[in-house]
Amino acid sequence: MSKVSKLSNRNRMLIILVIDICIIWVAISISYLFRFDGKIPPFYESQMLLFALLTTVICGSSLAFFRMYRRMWQYASIGEIIELAKAIIIGLILSYLATYLLYEERVPISITSRTLELMLLFMGGSRFLWRLIRVNRTKKKDLVNNILVVGAGDCGALIAKEIMTSNSFAGNRIIGFIDDDLHKRNMQVYGLPVLGNRLHIEKLVQKYHIHDIIIAMPSTKRAHISDIINICKLTGAKVKIIPSINDFIKGRLAVKSLRNVEVEDLLGREPVMTDLEGIANYVSDKVVLVTGAGGSIGSELCRQISSFNPARLLLLGHGENSIYTIEMELRSKYPDVQLETVIADIQDRNRMDDVFRKFRPQVVFHAAAHKHVPLMERNPSEAVKNNVFGTRNVADCADKYKAERFVMISSDKAVNPSSIMGATKRIAEMYIQSINTTSATQFVAVRFGNVLGSRGSVIPRFKEQIAAGGPVTVTHPDMVRYFMTIPEAVQLVIQAGSFAKGGEIFVLDMGKPVKIMDLAQDLIRLSGYEPDVDIEINFSGMREGEKLFEELLTDEEAVSSTQHERIYIGKPSQINRAELELQFKRFEKVLGESQSSVKDVIEHLVPFYSHVS
Repeated sequence: MSKVSKLSNRNRMLIILVIDICIIWVAISISYLFRFDGKIPPFYESQMLLFALLTTVICGSSLAFFRMYRRMWQYASIGEIIELAKAIIIGLILSYLATYLLYEERVPISITSRTLELMLLFMGGSRFLWRLIRVNRTKKKDLVNNILVVGAGDCGALIAKEIMTSNSFAGNRIIGFIDDDLHKRNMQVYGLPVLGNRLHIEKLVQKYHIHDIIIAMPSTKRAHISDIINICKLTGAKVKIIPSINDFIKGRLAVKSLRNVEVEDLLGREPVMTDLEGIANYVSDKVVLVTGAGGSIGSELCRQISSFNPARLLLLGHGENSIYTIEMELRSKYPDVQLETVIADIQDRNRMDDVFRKFRPQVVFHAAAHKHVPLMERNPSEAVKNNVFGTRNVADCADKYKAERFVMISSDKAVNPSSIMGATKRIAEMYIQSINTTSATQFVAVRFGNVLGSRGSVIPRFKEQIAAGGPVTVTHPDMVRYFMTIPEAVQLVIQAGSFAKGGEIFVLDMGKPVKIMDLAQDLIRLSGYEPDVDIEINFSGMREGEKLFEELLTDEEAVSSTQHERIYIGKPSQINRAELELQFKRFEKVLGESQSSVKDVIEHLVPFYSHVS
């Protein structure tokens, strides 16, 4: 295969070289004929021959030096023409000087200048003719996809150029651009028209039978991108998007970097702005422990903490496979970070004591927890052992070994909980608030809603159901949830830790709540299908412990702002430590007994717990 490719390239180079030699001779001949009105004097015939021979050798060498025979002219642009002009001008000047030195009379300037003009015209024209033939050949192939590009700026222009010139995208045709800038209306980019603004998208998709829409606006606010996606998803066309302005700035932009639009893009929230200095002050050069380090939240905590150069990062988890996976990723991305992997169960108090005594973590992020609502409803004792007693074990060790900060990952399901999972997270919050009153360690909790893409969450499940052809199952048509991406949730968790004074429950601004039904429909449309036409949506009914609406604060919790616009502080009422310890002893007695016994203790301990049967 490689020999065939090399032979083909060599033949192509020879063909272009022969064409260039012919152009040199033709250009010089025409220049002499024009100079002498069609009849060249015998004296100048020998000069013309010498000039042509020298120009062939010298100008050909100049073209080769500038690598004019190693360029793929089907992708030719202004840059290639500039290099071609340089090669021709330098080669012709040297040829002129050589002729002047070897012949008794110099070549007339008029002949040299006309030769230059003709060589530029013919050589440049022949190369762009090659490009035109290749592009037309591509267009004549069976066209499969009509494409509409949203954004007629630099990014959109680059995307359009690559699709138009690349063999990899044969069978795709760009119809035109969409741009809200009135000054671009009816203008053209690479010969393609700006057809209108975002309000014209639906009409244009129908008129031109658009198959793909590419959103090429990496620097536009996310709220505007979300609006455009909401319009595009109603058209039935597949929607792709440029992933990052950073890729565009750093020159990594290519059509292959396009990705499908995800549900995260529909949230329309701007990137989280963090106080890097404030975070670095309590994480950098510290021994940091992350429990549940193999989970969705825990692993992202490890990634982001690694960028702040901790003295040592402890990855603690119960599952060896997940810990191994995140360890390998971090060692590859952050080779300078000192990592320690710890396989341990937070329910094992002695093991936790060993870990803290050996490594003396200064900052603890407690992300280990059982979080699946229906599973915990059927296994309440396990929820208590892990979420309550596991948290107590880690918190007690942080207190005993004088960690500086302890940040617990909590949930909006801890507010007026209707589930075992939510109630156990609320009890864990109560415990760390109670221990904070007597400890030198600053204990805080960070409470937020659902994260997109976490294990077992609704988004991956919907995607699996769509890939299988449906149906997509939604529990209730009116169910509403708060959503946040994993990276932005973790950024805010780390940021909240920098505000810790002890005892706070930080609440993250989750944006607008999202209907699960709308989420399912969006995912179906973004996958190129029509809800209830191509993919059916079924309602399975609410499961035990679920609520239609989640809350972020109880009625008793007052909220106050922090330095960060998306982090708030909820201050609950005082926790009775003695009562808490008494109920923990009751828990120890009933664990493993009937579910109702465990739930009785929870109901006594969490006044707002209302079990939905």
